[in-house]
Amino acid sequence: MEADQYENFPIAGAFLPKALRAPVGVIYQVARTAADIVEEGDWSAAERHARLADFHAGLDAVASGYLAPVHPLLFGKLAGVVAQYKLPLAPLYDLVAALHQEIDTTRFADRSVLLAYCGRSAHPVGQLLLHLFGAASPANLADSDTICTALHLINFWQDIAIDWKKGRVYLPQSDLARFKVREASIADGVVDDAWRAMMAYEVACARTMLIRGAPLALRLPGRAGLVLCGIVQGGLRILERFERAGYDVFRHRPALDGFDWFVVTARALAMWLSRRVSMRATSIEGNA
Repeated sequence: MEADQYENFPIAGAFLPKALRAPVGVIYQVARTAADIVEEGDWSAAERHARLADFHAGLDAVASGYLAPVHPLLFGKLAGVVAQYKLPLAPLYDLVAALHQEIDTTRFADRSVLLAYCGRSAHPVGQLLLHLFGAASPANLADSDTICTALHLINFWQDIAIDWKKGRVYLPQSDLARFKVREASIADGVVDDAWRAMMAYEVACARTMLIRGAPLALRLPGRAGLVLCGIVQGGLRILERFERAGYDVFRHRPALDGFDWFVVTARALAMWLSRRVSMRATSIEGNA
């Protein structure tokens, strides 16, 4: 399981009510198109900023009821979904702001700065889905934001080695300093006591966030709630994989295999049927 919310969209969409699959697909396509401006191609930073500015103009066109100057078919579909479901555009504007930041930002001074970035990059998708479900209460939005941030952080920690090769370090600089871990350790793939202590802290923080937001899954009705139980349990299972690998993300990138999916499914069903969220699910292997 990848924690990236855009990549999880098509998977989760298959379990959504049929009436919502098309609008969810449009939102996914819009988010993915924006992300590709930053992640794909060989454009310069200035060119990526310019393309994001065009994308921003497309959102402005949707807000004003005009034909978008770029991606007119895509923004036309978005306009229809926004009008039909009365969706706010603020989350998508936040996403564009986060993507602008991603082009230029390769380090985060402390956790508050990283979480602020996650608020713009990770929260929008969950917020829009809740609006589609007609379930965008303050409590639901808060729990969704917490889950989305936790999943974003998990994805960052999975990809520490990959992001290093791209010149990016999402680990807060203050955490590196606190645990006396140098960036050279990332470059060399050093997994010593200092590294393990830091990653144990990062994993614990992500786990706490997932559990804190998990009650949302029990409030959402039907398949949507069950799918979210699976997403939460998938995230928790990946965190267990970090621990089983001794926090060595360089030689053992945490990911779920076939048996893990069986565990996640069993735990999601147990969570859904019991209507309870435990701090840490017991592994059916007994030692995971």
